[in-house]
Formats: sequence, C-alpha cells, structure tokens
Amino acid sequence: MGWLTVLLAAWLAGCAIEPLHDGPARDEQATAQVLRAIYEDALPAMPLDKQRHYAQRLYRISGDARYLEPLEAHGRLLLKQLGRDIAGLETPGFAAARTREVMANYPQRTARQRARGAMLAEWGEIAFGRQLLFRLIQADYYGLLDTLPEHERALDYLASLEWQRFLTDPEVMRIYAAQVANQAHFLHQLGIVDLRDDMEAAFQSVYPADAVSALSERDYRNRLYGMTHMVIADSRYYQRRVSAEQHAWILAAFRTEIERILDEATEDIMAEVALSFLLAGLESDPTVARIRRHLMQAVDPRSGIIPSPDGDTDLERGEHRNVLAIMVLGWPGQLHAGPDLSRRLHQPREVPAGQGMRQRKSHVAVLENV
Repeated sequence: MGWLTVLLAAWLAGCAIEPLHDGPARDEQATAQVLRAIYEDALPAMPLDKQRHYAQRLYRISGDARYLEPLEAHGRLLLKQLGRDIAGLETPGFAAARTREVMANYPQRTARQRARGAMLAEWGEIAFGRQLLFRLIQADYYGLLDTLPEHERALDYLASLEWQRFLTDPEVMRIYAAQVANQAHFLHQLGIVDLRDDMEAAFQSVYPADAVSALSERDYRNRLYGMTHMVIADSRYYQRRVSAEQHAWILAAFRTEIERILDEATEDIMAEVALSFLLAGLESDPTVARIRRHLMQAVDPRSGIIPSPDGDTDLERGEHRNVLAIMVLGWPGQLHAGPDLSRRLHQPREVPAGQGMRQRKSHVAVLENV
C-alpha cells in the first residue's frame, strides 16, 4: 500500500503525477490516475460483478491486457449460465420457474429496488427475459454468442415476449428509464426486434420537454439516466463512437439544463452526461468541462474517491460512480471493442479456487449497472 499512499499524497499536495498535459487537462489526468490506483488496489477483493464492471470500462478505453482476467472469468460464467438456460428452454415451464427464481433473488435493500421489483412482478416472464437478454448481449460483446450451440433458441424465446408493450409502458419508463433504453438497443443489436424509435417516442411522451421544469428531483434523475443510456447503449457500452446528429436532442437538452444537472443529479449521472458528449466526439463541449470540474471538486480528500450523495466512501458501493469519473477525467479519445474472448475460451470451465481475482456471488445486481 506504500506506493498508493505516496500517489495519493502527491495528488493531495497538488502535484502532477504524469504531466502529459498542461493546466486543467493535467489535473484531470492526475485525478483519474489516483482514482484508478485506489480502485485497482482494492479490486481483487471485490465481487466478480464489480471486477467485471470496472474491467470492461477500463479495457474499452485502454485496450490494456491487464483487464482480461476478470473479463475471462465473466465470460466463463456467462457460458455456463447461458448453456443452462438455452438447454432449459426446451422444457415446458422452465422460463416460468426461472422467472420465479429471478424475482426471489431481486434485491430489496432500497426503496428504488423494491419499486423496480414490484413493477417487474407484474410483467410475467419479462423478469427472466431481461436477464437472459443481458447475458446474451454480453456474450455477443465478447464474441462468444456463436460458440453457444443452439443460441437461436434463446433469441426465439426473447422474440416471443411482449417487449413493445413493456418498453413503451409509462409506468415502466417512470421507474427505470435507463434499463428501458438498454433493452431497446440490446434487442436491436441481437437482431430480435427494433423498438428504438418506439422507446424514444414513449420516453418523450412521458417526459415532454415543456414539462421538465416541473419534475421532482427523483423523476428528473430518472429522465437523465434514461437519456444517457440511449447514447451509451448505442455505443455498445463504450465500444464505438455514436452519431452526434442522431442524439442531437439529448445533447441539446443536456447543454440547456447543465445548471440543474450540476445542482440535482448524482455524480454517476453527471459522469454519464459527460460520457454522452465524449462518445459523440464532442470533448471540447463546455458541458464536459463543467462536469469535469465538478467531479474533481467532489473527490473526498480523506478517502481519495468520490463519495455517495450521503457521504459514503465504501469502495465497493462506489465503484460505479468512480469508474465513470475515471473515464470522464482520463478520457483517451480512443475506444476498443470487446474483448473478443472466442479464441481464449473454447469451452466453459470453472476458475479453480485461489486463482485470479477473488469471486463472490452478486445475483441480479449485474443488471442494475450494466
């Protein structure tokens, strides 16, 4: 830990760690390096899903092979899970049983999670379908989908679900707009159905531009979160650039509302707003600069990370927020697809105990912060 203490002390003293840039850009890079050092020191003790979430993002902005180990572990787990579900779909009643299992394991710690769980309970097998959809898209991102025998069975099953009704339902949108955006893009990317326009039209009906000023803080955050995920999901989660023209209405809204965003959004959402511009190739947009300044000011000098809105500095609970800040502050301007694990993972296998990063069970939380 000694090297990390020195690094953090250097940052706290205002020293440049790697003076690759001048002025604010240098300070942003230095802050990103401190956050990265803290998290990479702690990451091996975190659950597999946190390791996966962090490593995917850092791989996609760096292409660094050091992040492959947790992604390979995730790929092996996906192959095992999908192999079970694809085979199981041949059996009548399997999907209904898996739906009950998913709902029994759905997190209930917060009011928001309880509201989402209650909503999903009203939509039959959508609860299982959204988990299966997420796992298939992850396998596709890793180049593993074609290594799964009979994976078309899972695609056919997903095509049978009522996605159009679900993804355009106003109450579903009000509870979790980000997942609605994700799922519309995932369904399109897998060639199942294209509901992106339907989803956006439903979103704009639920959140008309002339009513935004009257939204509560909770509803305003949900709206922002949904808009950022329309951009991020389109990028295949940081694997490619997106069209600024296609998402012009979203970016224009963020520019207009930047004062309210800085006042009411969480740092997670602010970072995703900035990433929406970065993915569209608009790094010089003033909105990005303002959010970068805010994120730097939000770093707690004692822990060296960005705490939660209530001041929590737990590293595991703050991983989502801080990895996004690392991306925004240390943005390299180049994205890397994948990684393609198809040649590395010929057959699903378990990682022997004691090898690699420590793995812990994480249930459906994997779906909350894709």
